[in-house]
Amino acid sequence: MSYKLLYVEDEPFLSRIVSDGLKASGYEVHLITDGKKALSAFETIQPDICVLDIMLPSKDGYTIAEEIRLLDHQVPIIFLSAKSLTEDVVKGFKTGGNDYLKKPFSMEELLVRIEALLYRFSGAPQQQPAGKETLYHFGTCTLDTVQQTLVTSSGKHTLSFKESALLEMLIRRKNDILERQEALLKIWNDDSYYNTRSMDVFMTHIRKLLKDEPGIQILSIRGVGYKLIC
Repeated sequence: MSYKLLYVEDEPFLSRIVSDGLKASGYEVHLITDGKKALSAFETIQPDICVLDIMLPSKDGYTIAEEIRLLDHQVPIIFLSAKSLTEDVVKGFKTGGNDYLKKPFSMEELLVRIEALLYRFSGAPQQQPAGKETLYHFGTCTLDTVQQTLVTSSGKHTLSFKESALLEMLIRRKNDILERQEALLKIWNDDSYYNTRSMDVFMTHIRKLLKDEPGIQILSIRGVGYKLIC
């Protein structure tokens, strides 16, 4: 099943980055850039979840949420906004929002919040593309990409979205090289120096979780990437 997501955002660069990230995570994204067109798009698409920017041309996100609530009392709504005052957040919830994410935000945090709302309203912990493998066994360990958990000999560990995605890519390329740039572009959507350092931190944590597992090792291939041996 592919969840339909209505995304209303007028900022071109941000909307492209977020849309690409959501699509890469398996969502069917319908992007609307004009607040006046949001309600008719909602009626046509009948999305499973709505992600609304607040500061929009023609009609703001608060108004769109109020109009959506006249048609549907259940569909989850997440507000995205640079407005961070308490009264702005309160207004978001009073006009029908279920969550409020302040800009700037990470793609990881947005995905986690979307998954949490879908779980609460539809019983689905995470949207997954049809036929996508979600449970990986390697060595004596198991990765569950839906629950974002890693089971090792020392127990069950909760992973962040990026850690889960990174380990999944390593497993799918086990005993072969995973290039750093490929992982950065797929998970971070950017291969900047900052994101490279961020990936190193996640890789260090994954290594720590796997360090006592027999027959499992993550090698660094200098200047190229990583290799999971198992």
